[in-house]
Amino acid sequence: MTSLIFAPADAATRPLHLVSKDVLEDWREGLDARARAFVEASGFAATAGEVVLLPDETGAVVAAAGGLGDATTRARKRFVVAELRGKLPEGSWAFRSELTGADLNEAALGWLLAGYVFGRYATVSALKAMLVAPEGVDAERLERIAAGEALTRDLINTPANDMGPDELEVAARVLAEAYGAEISVTTDAALKANFPMIHAVGRASPRAPRLIEMTWGSTGPHLTLVGKGVCFDTGGLNLKPGASMGLMKKDMGGAANVLGLAHMLMAGDTPIRLRVLIPAVENSVAGNAFRPGDILISRKGLTVEINNTDAEGRLVLADALALADESPTDLIISMATLTGAARVAVGPDLAPFYASFGDDAAALAAAADAVRDPVWRMPFWDPYEAMIEPGIADLDNAPKGGFAGSVTAALFLRRFVTETSRYMHFDVFGWNPSAEPGRPKGGVGQGIRALYEALPGMLKP
Repeated sequence: MTSLIFAPADAATRPLHLVSKDVLEDWREGLDARARAFVEASGFAATAGEVVLLPDETGAVVAAAGGLGDATTRARKRFVVAELRGKLPEGSWAFRSELTGADLNEAALGWLLAGYVFGRYATVSALKAMLVAPEGVDAERLERIAAGEALTRDLINTPANDMGPDELEVAARVLAEAYGAEISVTTDAALKANFPMIHAVGRASPRAPRLIEMTWGSTGPHLTLVGKGVCFDTGGLNLKPGASMGLMKKDMGGAANVLGLAHMLMAGDTPIRLRVLIPAVENSVAGNAFRPGDILISRKGLTVEINNTDAEGRLVLADALALADESPTDLIISMATLTGAARVAVGPDLAPFYASFGDDAAALAAAADAVRDPVWRMPFWDPYEAMIEPGIADLDNAPKGGFAGSVTAALFLRRFVTETSRYMHFDVFGWNPSAEPGRPKGGVGQGIRALYEALPGMLKP
């Protein structure tokens, strides 16, 4: 049902004029008299998302114009062109505009993303207007980006009864098979012995916890992606209130993000050696659940005092990061729906990230601007290290006081990356709370398009 590809290049098309407010008058004057009179009578003002269908003398639609708004609107609203797609009749269309470079790519990608629908549980009509890829864009690249984004959205949108640790493993296996990647999964006694914190967090669920590992590529720099795969988070014995539990199917959004990014990288045959690690668990309540006050011994040997069982994401990530850090790698990136503090700081739209090297942060920020995938750098603030040291153990999983919650979580994770100099961590929300052009309400990728754009430069041999 999802329409995330361009129309064939030889398809019969009708022109779609993309008109901003600042060129409206000139564009209108360039029309023939009949079309100009029709546009004026329609009141078309080129406001963002506005569409006017242009008929011939028989009344048949032969062209259309779509408004882009003014510069201020475009700065505040991503993917304006995505809003046009649902207002156009069935058939193939071709852009007519002066857009170039990043603006043209955004318009074409926005069109594709507007075709995403999640129809697993209800009948949803797919959009039937298609677009021939504009000259000047890499159509295959944009299609693989859209497909990776759709994978991320599908995984997050699927409720926990159909997206537990086992189903997340299946999704990883399907992706691995599609691109010839190797995959292995650690469970049961081997998980308890080698990844004790992953096991501790997931042991109370009837759906077994596991560590999923996927590897792909034989040449080029080493990149390791680690994604938090908490398929549902009750909060454990520190039980969340009902209102806070409602969106916890998205607590595996970090895993969904890294799988979406992995799809883009593998589909594009990126010259890297890729490793994906996903600790997949459900944080449940049972007699064998881990408790506040417990002290866990991590894979790395660091001890962790549990002061809140609802701060479980950093525990499962820590064991996976320790594994990632044991093999030579050029860059480790972790992605997780980790803290409410990050949402308070930057809201749902921005993806806060931490980077050990300023050059990596600068490259990512530039890429994010280019592809309209906003990120915001947060600090690994060393003076806060003492906040995660409880005295009775090496680390505290939930420092008291409530200050700098996202920063202290990032510092906690950094303790498990000691051999790899380049580390980045993303504290994402993974959810779009209200529908926007190209981004329906629900699961959403954050930071992965920016990373896909930036990584080739960041990982030059």
